[in-house]
Amino acid sequence: MSQVLPIAQEQGAQPSDFVSSIKANAKDRLHSFKSGFRLGELSGSLGDLGTLLPIMLSLSLTGQIDLTASLIFGGLWNILTGLAFRMPMCVQPMKSIAAIALTNHMSIGSVMSAGMGVSAVVIALGLTRTIYLVQKYTPMSIIRGIQLGTAISFAGKAADLVKQAKSFGGDSWTWDNNYEWAYFAFIIVFIFYYRSKRIPTAMILFMIGLIIAFIKLYTNPPANVVYPKIGVYSVSVTVPTWEEFKHGFMSASLGQIPLTCLNSVIALAALAQDLFPERPTGTPAIAVSVGLMNLVGCFFGSIPFCHGSGGLAAQYRFGARTEVSIIILGLLKIFFGLFFGSSLSGLIASYPSAILGVMLFVSGIELGAVARTVNDGVLSDQKRHANFIVMITTAGMLVGFKNDGIGFLGGLVAAACFYVGSKYMSHMDDDVEALSEEQNEQQMGDALHKDRGQGLDSSSIHKAPVAENEAQIAEETSLHNLKLKKNVPYYEQSPCKQSTRVNKTSTPFASHPCPIQTTTQPSISIDTLH
Repeated sequence: MSQVLPIAQEQGAQPSDFVSSIKANAKDRLHSFKSGFRLGELSGSLGDLGTLLPIMLSLSLTGQIDLTASLIFGGLWNILTGLAFRMPMCVQPMKSIAAIALTNHMSIGSVMSAGMGVSAVVIALGLTRTIYLVQKYTPMSIIRGIQLGTAISFAGKAADLVKQAKSFGGDSWTWDNNYEWAYFAFIIVFIFYYRSKRIPTAMILFMIGLIIAFIKLYTNPPANVVYPKIGVYSVSVTVPTWEEFKHGFMSASLGQIPLTCLNSVIALAALAQDLFPERPTGTPAIAVSVGLMNLVGCFFGSIPFCHGSGGLAAQYRFGARTEVSIIILGLLKIFFGLFFGSSLSGLIASYPSAILGVMLFVSGIELGAVARTVNDGVLSDQKRHANFIVMITTAGMLVGFKNDGIGFLGGLVAAACFYVGSKYMSHMDDDVEALSEEQNEQQMGDALHKDRGQGLDSSSIHKAPVAENEAQIAEETSLHNLKLKKNVPYYEQSPCKQSTRVNKTSTPFASHPCPIQTTTQPSISIDTLH
């Protein structure tokens, strides 16, 4: 009976512990919300617009997505992921699907099918926790290589956006989108690069671009422009046919699956651990989040969404530190989606690409900066060099072939080769070291032989010459010192320097700093010195 009572008491205490944990969690979240309402968080929420706006605009203008549904569901996912992960977890378009859709002129049903196909695979990996095994056995050097390659790709896409602007001067120069605006945005970002929490650079650039877009839209509108119109906009259900699903999965999903698994899940989890170590985020949870977003939103015509390490790096760089930033962004998206909807396409099309390109470029370099930690905690020089080579191989193949899967396989093969070589061919390293030592000794011997042939004493290069008769030199030195002592007063023979002046009422040793026993020496007066 005595053994049953403690168990019953412990079981009875579980509800109170559960309630207390809920209260503590709610209190912590409330404190996070209060501390998160500042300009830095609002600025950070706009840091990923360089990726979002161009892709969303391009697909909406061609009718391959529903802009209203994309804004509403994108805002909803911002809010839910912010509450779930408690960090500025970005929600951005699936770039590979967008590129293939624009190139192959896919229908809206095929685009939705591609997003749902990727999500079905990723959510299966998350629910079965298989994605955790992929993360566990993927070397960190490959993950850093994927991040570095993605950063370089972002820089290239940013350059393409800036090139859409007009160059300096000339007849084709326009005031609203030119290289001058790109230089201005670039300088603003890097002057306040380490002050992003206090100086909202992303919000400043976004507002400048928005003002330029409004002025251009209402003063020099393009043909068949759509003006923003307030109202209540709704979404409709989009059900792809079997042919659209098969075409979308085979054409776009297969190329997006490696990108989503590696960059949107595994690399994102590693970056989140670097930036927010106090908020651990597992890869299965991120995979399930990506899956749920598109299995729901794509049925209403929303653009296929995912998370991404580049978006998180961009929002963090521009000041986002808590979930408040993306919750604010989500509310703004839902507001504009419900009350302006697809009528915003004309305003988005007028937004200067020069400013968007700079924002995308900054998000890329912030993502690439994490590659510097590839050798943290690694002491072996050979291992550090191998990690660096694997990282560069992964990034180079990713950028060269424009495919994350090829970059991953290239880095994996390089890492496997290094592992096999270090495990089964380590004896060859010893032979190489012994051979190099023998070569060094032979080179030193040849140098000594050359010096002797020229009549030089090679030993004098390394050590001082040795006296022939040390006893004779020591005796002469002692006699010389005795002669000096006869002609020099005693107090000047002290090894310590005199730092006090001699007066008429005290001996020179009265205030001497050295512990000299003056009682054993005769007292010297001023008259004696004269």
